[in-house]
Parts: sequence; structure tokens; C-alpha cells
Amino acid sequence: MARLRHVVVLGGSGFVGRHLVPHLLRGDNRVTVLTRRLDARVRAAVPREASLREGDVHDGGFLRACLSDADAVINLTGILNERGDDGRGFQRVFVDLLDTLIDAMRATGVRRLLQMSALRAGEGDSHYLQARGRAEQRVRASGLDWTLLRAAVIAGPGDGLFCRFAHLLRFAPVLPIARAEARFQPVWVGDVAEAYARALEQPATIGHRFDLAGPEVLTLREIVELTARALGRRRHVIALSDRFGRLQAELGEHLPGKPISRDNLRSLQLDSVTDDNGLPKLGIAPTDVRTKLAEILAGCA
Repeated sequence: MARLRHVVVLGGSGFVGRHLVPHLLRGDNRVTVLTRRLDARVRAAVPREASLREGDVHDGGFLRACLSDADAVINLTGILNERGDDGRGFQRVFVDLLDTLIDAMRATGVRRLLQMSALRAGEGDSHYLQARGRAEQRVRASGLDWTLLRAAVIAGPGDGLFCRFAHLLRFAPVLPIARAEARFQPVWVGDVAEAYARALEQPATIGHRFDLAGPEVLTLREIVELTARALGRRRHVIALSDRFGRLQAELGEHLPGKPISRDNLRSLQLDSVTDDNGLPKLGIAPTDVRTKLAEILAGCA
């Protein structure tokens, strides 16, 4: 019997990872998920067929030990907000960690890397997007057999898009939002997971970048209104002026969970859309997230 390919996943217990790991296990793969803290939440998020290793992924020694017999690495590690607003949090998670990972892969001879990125990475003034862009540069210069997958805003049960607004809409009869006409192309989390699984199986994807997006462009206002209708609530959306949008972001910076931050507002200056959707190139028909709204909202914590 042929040896199973060993895939090590960073961020495998997170939002995308919870969907990806079962996809990988259905193929000829042995999967190890690295986690900072091996608690009940992580154990519940990861299928029992996958291995779990607890440790600090910023520690090169830990990574080298985990990669000693690996064939491929998938890096999903990410954050949507950082503490403060100086870019250091994004730099640490997206760039510094990647540098450590690339060094560990070189040291252990692991060549295959699939790296999570984002649409519009490297563009605009957002610390988040700029750090994503620097990470892409590191991957391209690594000399590894890399594939970059740049996701649009990802929709799915427990997401940071529809679920975020669902929580706000349950209590607010009127919802003021900044950059109401900003455009998005939400991609279904199952399509993102399938894209990783297929890219891993296809050597032709090495050295290429794939944008992952849904089939429809929606404004932020439309996303909020869709969410309200799906919840059966009549809510009014107020589009804030740039001045009041900045004030909202300033206030949000200091609220628990940062419902909106200064850096979120900077990201909203760029439409998160693409004219070059990579899902069809991978043989995946993009899913209309409208058809998944009930499933998404049922999974909101």
C-alpha cells in the first residue's frame, strides 16, 4: 500500500480549517493540525482521524519537529483585527510566522506550500492588506513549490461577515454603517476548502496564484439587508458619511471584539472583488452565498 501523504496544517482548527481538514482526510492524506492550545474547543473542531500537536507555531524548533516527515504544508493562520493599530500584530501573524515556517520547511526539506492570502493583498493603506502583500512576496521568493490562494471575504456558519451583522441586527432597529456602497464578492467556505484540496492534488498549480470569490458582487448595504431579511427582521440601514464613518471606526476600536476598527475602514476603501476568479480554473462552480444564508445564520454563535 502506498504511503499516505502527510499534510501539516497551521490554523487547521479555525474557521476555514474546520472545513478543509475533512476534505483532506477524504483524499490520500494523513493530516496533522498544529494548535497553540489543545483544549475542548479545538478537539471538537478537528476530526478524530487527524492528529493534533500542541505548541507555539512561532517557534522554529517546534515547526521543524512537526515537519520532520511532512510532504506538504497548508498555512491558514490569520487574524482579522490586531491589538492596537500599528500593524505589528498583522506583521507577526502574517509575515514573521511565515518567515519562520519557510526556514523550517527548508531545514526539513519540505517543498510544497499552500498559503492563504486575501483579495487586494498589498494594495491600499490597510495594515491587514499590506501585511498580506508582504507575506505573498515572501512566498514568491521562498524557492518552494508554492501556491497562493487569495480569498474574498469568506461566508459560512460562524463567519465574520453575515454572523457579525446578524448579532447587531438582533438588537438594533437602525444600523448605521460606514462605506455602505463598498463592494464584496463573498465566497462560500466550502468552495475555499475544496480549492485547497484540489490545488494540493494538482502539480500544475505550483507557482500560481488563484483568486477565490463567489459568483455575485454585493455592496455592504446589500449584505446587511440580506441578513436582516433572512432573520425575518425589518431593519433600516443608514449609510454614514466619511466623517461619521471615521467616528464609528474610532469608537469601534475600543469596543469588545472590534465590530469595526480603523483598519477595517481602511480596508473598505478598496472593493474586495476580482475579475479573475480562480475557482472555475480549479474545476469548482462558485456557490451563490444567498442559497446558504439559512445554514450560515443557523451556525452563528
